[in-house]
Amino acid sequence: MTREPATPAETGAAPDLAELAKVVARQRAEMDRLRDHAATSAVVERAKGAVMALSGCSADAAGEHLLQRAKAARRTLLEECWITLGSLTTPLSRVAAQQPTAGACTGTGSAVPGADVLPDATAPDDVSAALGRFGQVLVRVRTPQDLARCLLEHLAQDMGADAVMIYTRRPSGGLELAGHAGVEDALATEWRQVPPLSGVAALDALRAGEPRWLEDFAEDRKRYLLIGDPPERWRSRAWLPVRPDGSAEVCIGVLRGRAGAFTPRDRSHLRGITRLCAGWLRAFHARPADSADSPADAVQTVFEVLPVAAMLLAPLRGRSGEVEDFRIDAATAQAAGLLGRGDADLAGRRLLEFGPLADEPLWQGCLRVLATGEPYESEPFAHQEVVDGVTELSTYAVRVARLGGELVVTWVRHGSSDRQEQRLADLQRLGSLGWANWHLATGEASWSTQVFTLFDRDPARGPVRLTDLPALALPDDVPALSGAIEDLVDDGRPFDVPFRIRTARGVRHLRLVAEAVADSRGTPVEVHGFVQDLTARRRAELALVESEREILTQHDVLQAERALAARLQHALLPLPKRVVNLAELRVEVAYLPAQSGVHVGGDWFSAIELPDGDALFVVGDVAGHGVDAVATMAQLRFTAKGMVITGSSLTGALARLNTLLLHSRDSHGTATMVLARYNPGARRLVWAQAGHPPPLLLRDGEVRYLTRPYGLLLGASATPSFEEAECHLEPGDRLLLYTDGLVERPPESIDRGLERLAAAVAAHHTDGSGSLDPLLEAMLEEERRDDVCVLDIRVPQDPER
Repeated sequence: MTREPATPAETGAAPDLAELAKVVARQRAEMDRLRDHAATSAVVERAKGAVMALSGCSADAAGEHLLQRAKAARRTLLEECWITLGSLTTPLSRVAAQQPTAGACTGTGSAVPGADVLPDATAPDDVSAALGRFGQVLVRVRTPQDLARCLLEHLAQDMGADAVMIYTRRPSGGLELAGHAGVEDALATEWRQVPPLSGVAALDALRAGEPRWLEDFAEDRKRYLLIGDPPERWRSRAWLPVRPDGSAEVCIGVLRGRAGAFTPRDRSHLRGITRLCAGWLRAFHARPADSADSPADAVQTVFEVLPVAAMLLAPLRGRSGEVEDFRIDAATAQAAGLLGRGDADLAGRRLLEFGPLADEPLWQGCLRVLATGEPYESEPFAHQEVVDGVTELSTYAVRVARLGGELVVTWVRHGSSDRQEQRLADLQRLGSLGWANWHLATGEASWSTQVFTLFDRDPARGPVRLTDLPALALPDDVPALSGAIEDLVDDGRPFDVPFRIRTARGVRHLRLVAEAVADSRGTPVEVHGFVQDLTARRRAELALVESEREILTQHDVLQAERALAARLQHALLPLPKRVVNLAELRVEVAYLPAQSGVHVGGDWFSAIELPDGDALFVVGDVAGHGVDAVATMAQLRFTAKGMVITGSSLTGALARLNTLLLHSRDSHGTATMVLARYNPGARRLVWAQAGHPPPLLLRDGEVRYLTRPYGLLLGASATPSFEEAECHLEPGDRLLLYTDGLVERPPESIDRGLERLAAAVAAHHTDGSGSLDPLLEAMLEEERRDDVCVLDIRVPQDPER
C-alpha cells in the first residue's frame, strides 16, 4: 500500500479536498490490486496443491508443470489453473487430505489434474486473449449471480450475447436457476424451477454432456420449450454443460437476440469459457476445514472410563448454514458396537456413514437439541447384540445433550423391570387409556399418569373420588354416569358408560369401564377400572355422517347441473337425423356423450354450406365439463361460423377466437379446434387447426393422417401463430374429423389410439348409410369417459349423385 505525506494546513485554511480525493483513489486502487493478487494467488496455489496431491511432486515441480501445460495450450497460467481445478475427478476435500511426497512430476497421466484436457492450441489468438482476460476477472466472482453478470459483460461485446442463465440440476432431475443476467426478475421467477420434462434444451445438454446449439428458431421451437416472453425475443441460443465434479450438473445458457449460427470461433470461445467456469465452480463448492474449537480432547479422556455407549458430535454445516452431517469427535467402545462397527475407532467419521439416519429419531433429536439447547430422549427401541457369546435382544433409549457447540449422545439400556414398565406405559399411550382404582371404605383413589392426561387434570391436585366423577361430565351425561356408579357401589353391578367432559382443548369423549371387588359378605369394597379416550373415534363417526350428507347433497346438485347442461347442449347442438349433402359431399355426423361421471362435455361440430357454395366443417373440444363448458362451446361454435361466413380466413378466425377465449369469463379455459373449407369446383380442402388431432384420409384403401399445420391450442398464449394446409380430394375419398374422445384411452399414449383408428377405418370401410356404426363399435370401450364427436365426409364416385 502506498503512503502519502500529509501536509499540515495553515491555521484557519480549508483542506485541499482534491488532493485528499486523489490519495483515497490511489489507496483504493492499490487495495483492489492487492485483493485481486490475493485471489489470483489462491487459485494458483489450490491448483498446485491438487497437482501435488495426485502426482506426488513438489510444489515447485507442480508450478512448473502448470506453466508448461499453459504454454503448450497457449493459455495464461491462471487459465490453466482454472481448467485444472475444473478437471479434477476427486473432490477437493479429499485431494487436500492426501499427503504428497517430494519429487518431480514425471508424467502427464490421468492422475494429474487437467491431463485429460486437450491443449486448445488451435484457438484463434483473439479467443486465447479473451479467455485470458476472463480468467483474470473470474477471481473476483463470489456467487453464481456474479458469474452470470460477469459472463454477460464478457460475451456481450465478443459475440452479441443479450442474456445469460446458469442452471443447476436438482436431485429430482429438474433444474434450478442459480444465476442470471439480462433477464427480468419476473421471467427469472417464472423459470426458476424447471421440472424434468422432455424438450428442455438445458436438460438435454446435461443428459448428453454435449452443448446444444439452437440456431434455427423455426425448427428449435418445434423441438424445445423455449425460454422467453415471447420466445422469439432470443433468436439463437447455446446451452453448454459444465463439469465441475466430473459429471455435468451445471448448464450455462447464452441467449442472443440476433438470428444466425454460432461461428467456429464463437464455439471455441464458449467451450473455453465452460472449462474456466468448471474450475470456478469446483473452487466455489469447496469447503474450508472446520477450525472451530472442539472439546474432543478433554471429553475423550472421560469417555475412556465411561461404562456406557456415548459419542461427541460436531455439526458440519453447508454453505446455506443447514446441518448436512455430524463428525464424531470422540466415542466409547460400546458406541462402536451399537453402530455395528465392533471395536473400530469412530473418531473423525461422519454420522451418516452408519446408515440413512435422516428420518431417524436420533438425527431429528440432534437437530432439535442443536437448535433449542433442550435435552432430548428418544422412545425405547430394540437392538440385537451379542453378550458373552449369546445373541439377545435389548432395549435402549438415546439421550442427546449440548456441550458447547457440540452434542453428547448416550445410549441408556433398560433392565427387565424398566422394560415391563415401559410396555405398560406404551399400552396406555397407544390405546389412549389409563387405569384407576378407588377404595370405597377409605375413599382413597389412585390413577395412572394417562388418566390425569385424559381428564386434563394436574397430577398435583390428586385423583377424583368415584362419587365425584359425574361432576366432571357435561350436564346431559350426568344422569347416566351417576346411575351407573350408584348401581356399582350398591349392588356391585359393573358398567361401561360413555360420557363427555370439557377441557382446555374442547369437548373430549371418554369411556369408563369399572367393576367392583367385594368382601366375604358380598359388599363392594374396591373398584377397578380404566378410562379410554374415544374423541378421535367419535369425531371420525361424526365426520363420516357429515361427509355422507354432503355427498348426497353434492350428487343432487351435480345431477341437476348435468340435466341443465344436457338440455343446453341439445338446444345449441342439434344433430342431423340422416346423411347431409353439402357442396357435392356426403356428410354423416355422430355425437356420443360420456357414460361415466355426471358431467356433460364441450365437444361440438359444424357442417354448413357458405354463401359462395363452399362447405365449412368445424370440430372442436372445450376443456372441462358442465354448464361452463357448454356455454364456451356455444360461444366458439357460433362465433367461428359467423367469422367465416363474413369473409374471415381460417387462421384469422382462429386468432380472433383465441382472443375471445382469453377475455371470456374463464380466462384460464382452453379449447382445440379444426377448421376446414372445401371448394367443390377445384375439390380443394383448405384447413387449419389449434392443438387438435389431425384429420384422417382414406383413399383407394390406404389410410393416412394429414400433416398438421402449426397451431397452438386456443387460450394458451396471447400471441399465437396459426398456419393453413391444403389437400385435394378425389372421388371416393373419405375424410374423418373427430375429437380426442374417439382415440384416447388413459393412461395409454394417444399415438396408440391414432394407430387403432387408422386400422379400424381400413377394416370397417363401407359406403352405405350408417357406416359410422361399425367403426364406433370397434373404437369405443363399453364405458366412455369423454364425449365423442365425428364428422364422416365422403366424396362420391359420381360427383352429380
